[in-house]
Amino acid sequence: MKTSKKISVLVATAAVAIALVGCSAGAPGSSGEAGNKQLYIALISKGFQHQFWQAVKTGAEARAAKLGVKVTFEGPAAETEVDAQLQMFQAAIDKKPDAIGYAALDPKACIPLMDAAKAANIPVVEFDAGCDSKVPLSISKTDSLGAGALAAVNMAKIIGDSGEIGIVGHSQINSTGVERRDGFVNEIKKNHPNIKIVDIQYGDGDHLKSADIAKAMIAAHPNLKGLYGTNEGSAVGIVDGVTELGLKPGKVAIVGFDSGQSQIDAINSGVMAGAITQNPIGIGEQTVQAAYDAIKGKTPAKIIDTGFFWYDKANMADPKIAAVLYK
Repeated sequence: MKTSKKISVLVATAAVAIALVGCSAGAPGSSGEAGNKQLYIALISKGFQHQFWQAVKTGAEARAAKLGVKVTFEGPAAETEVDAQLQMFQAAIDKKPDAIGYAALDPKACIPLMDAAKAANIPVVEFDAGCDSKVPLSISKTDSLGAGALAAVNMAKIIGDSGEIGIVGHSQINSTGVERRDGFVNEIKKNHPNIKIVDIQYGDGDHLKSADIAKAMIAAHPNLKGLYGTNEGSAVGIVDGVTELGLKPGKVAIVGFDSGQSQIDAINSGVMAGAITQNPIGIGEQTVQAAYDAIKGKTPAKIIDTGFFWYDKANMADPKIAAVLYK
């Protein structure tokens, strides 16, 4: 995190980000306000630009409606804007909600604000990615190490269990980026000795940066057989890069992560081989449920595993898979 930024820049950045976010209808209530208003849960995500976060928001609002609570859902415009996210976290604490749900961009930078939430007696639950703090009561997330390994298993099958491959990651700091990378790398090293990972680079989940990285990798490694993108922006960027180079679909096997219409279209066209999908609606639902339970004095499970699946052109119509794809 760039702590040297002036506070005016931070506030301006946060203001722009907040303008992009959505929330459920109605003004937030708080148990600290006069009268018996609805319970209020403030949710702060890692971003808002990817369809993944829109799906998490949908799940959160659906569970909130079922429980009769109010939620707000916000996140920075890009998943590199740590300062903006921290400003949102502080603003949420200042509103004195009944609980906060948080998905950490930087696992270290959030620690002081976790302590501040505890001091204010606001229970905190996490989703997607955690903070290096003992304050949060629960986290609803995908087993990213297992999901990364499943991506590697399928990559190996697609390329005949031999050859050179590369990885376009979205973060070297955030736990999801690290674990999706490490799960993939460990599976290849342990069980696929004839596959060589020739390069790992990071595009911050930005599809334009990721496209440039993919094109550079292909140019540097003419025998490259596959590329793995660790989130929606990374995977879409690889697809864009391969398309811009005019390569024949399947020339470089592309394995992605997350779903969204762009990846679904790429799989149907044959440009992408397949991808891992999470259950973002389930993540949203379980985060709100965990926060609600905490408010009511119940202890939520420390880790709530919301599952993951491999999907490709052959199984996308399967009801079990279709239910966790988001468009």
